[in-house]
Amino acid sequence: MTRPERIQANHPQVDDPKNGQGPASVIRTYLVITGLYTLSASLIWGINTLFLLDAGLDIFGVFIANGIFTASMSIFEIPTGVWADSRGRRSSFLLSVVIVFVGTLGYVATAAIGGGLLLFSLMSVLLGLGFTFYSGAVEAWLVDALRATGYSGQLDRVFARASMVSGAAMLTGTLSGGVLGSLNLAAPFLVRAGLLIAVFAIAFLAMHDLGFSPRALRLTTLPTEMRAIARASITYGWHVRTVRLLTMLSFVQMVFLAWGFHVWQPYFLELLGREAVWVAGVIAALVGLATMTGNAIVEWFARNCGKRTTLLISAAGVFSLAAIGIGLVGSFWMAVGLFLLVMASVGVLRPVKQAYLHQVIPTEQRATIISFDSLVANGGGMVGQIGLGYLAHTRSIAFGYVVGGITTLLALPIIAVLRRLGERSDIIIGTAGSRGGCGGQGLPDISSLDTTPRTTTEYVDKGQKTGNVVITVEHNDKT
Repeated sequence: MTRPERIQANHPQVDDPKNGQGPASVIRTYLVITGLYTLSASLIWGINTLFLLDAGLDIFGVFIANGIFTASMSIFEIPTGVWADSRGRRSSFLLSVVIVFVGTLGYVATAAIGGGLLLFSLMSVLLGLGFTFYSGAVEAWLVDALRATGYSGQLDRVFARASMVSGAAMLTGTLSGGVLGSLNLAAPFLVRAGLLIAVFAIAFLAMHDLGFSPRALRLTTLPTEMRAIARASITYGWHVRTVRLLTMLSFVQMVFLAWGFHVWQPYFLELLGREAVWVAGVIAALVGLATMTGNAIVEWFARNCGKRTTLLISAAGVFSLAAIGIGLVGSFWMAVGLFLLVMASVGVLRPVKQAYLHQVIPTEQRATIISFDSLVANGGGMVGQIGLGYLAHTRSIAFGYVVGGITTLLALPIIAVLRRLGERSDIIIGTAGSRGGCGGQGLPDISSLDTTPRTTTEYVDKGQKTGNVVITVEHNDKT
């Protein structure tokens, strides 16, 4: 079989000079949008819990509001997935920016008038809707646009690079948010709203649907579309063993992460023994650096031969042990160090899982399956925020960290089963592989894979312009 030429790390693929549309411009646009969106979002990450506490909620009320936000994301994933897979990924992202802008200002207004838990919950629903228009849509846009423009490099490296940009944006945003929050806890929200205006303008001008044809969506056909999306989620998501395992991995880890990422703010300040909002900002910035370190590991690993499950199981083990340790040590500095280990592990897990998932889902359902994965992950986050939030309220935050960390150990057998499948999509072929240094090189990275469950599965490579290449792989997966 003739394979597409692999792009080397020191010879990046360039744009078509005739129309300016090529992999380089697609990746550049993706990195800019990802960076600015993360920068705007992360301004409040270091102070959000403190903001809600200052607005009059208790710690359990904070996690009720956060749990409602996560639940709303689960509810809206399918209808917003319908929009992204019909009207287009670009329009979905632009809607996300507008809705998050309104919800952000709504948070500030609710605190100003002393609206309490009910109004904060309503704003959380609005923000959840906004973020579901984002989840999956931009990733699907990237992968389809890269395939349409002939890119044949490693998706792991693109996602790792995007995560590094996000980490840098998060570092800047959280540190700035901490400084602004020390002056006024509402200030980071207002600056976020301003940045979202800039994000909208850039996406409107630079982001165009490539490799995807929008189609009409009518209100009368929405229930039918949602049923079709739900069926696609089951067919290409839950019924495909690889996708099912990756989705279960998302659920297990988000049970802890959705809670643990927010509760560290009051917990670490309690361990420190003083109320210093700027310290929360510094820690949040260090979280960005830790995540970037994990991304750099993926970037390095993707240049060589290896398996994605090797990275996944190693990072998941560190994740679980460090999470348990946070609740046991009782020391500010040790707890912060362990939390940074957790986030470095996330920096490894996220891009590898993203790339693995995109290897085994078809183009037509790309946004749908990513939204399905997000829906399941948000379900885990909702369980974690309510359950662990209740434990933190009735026992202690430290106890919640121990229980949450133990829960994440369930990820290890899931990854072990994934590894035993021995799939081609588990293989990473880096620079060494393109020179013939790896055995069993697997499939091109931008292939669209028909993952319809059957005894004989056809994996269709649409990356070559001269015609389709069909590879038949026998397996015994009956699900």
